[in-house]
Amino acid sequence: MKNSRLNELIELLTAAWQDDPDLHLMQFLQKLAQEAGFDGPLAELNDDILIYQLKMRNAAKDSMIPGLQKDYEVDFKTALLRARGIIKE
Repeated sequence: MKNSRLNELIELLTAAWQDDPDLHLMQFLQKLAQEAGFDGPLAELNDDILIYQLKMRNAAKDSMIPGLQKDYEVDFKTALLRARGIIKE
């Protein structure tokens, strides 16, 4: 795992864990895994699942996934013009 991902995971864990300070780390990780719908052993729980769950656990069900909003286009015409290089940002 790269340092930036590790730092992001630690930052997200720290903020979320403060809501459940009575849980041990493994208990908290198990809780996150269950919330994410992961039913395998904790040893197979990867950082992508944890980061996604920590970012999205308090978001509305219809909210945009972090990282995809920048790629989201309002309409097909704008997406096509941007893909052809006519619209630049």
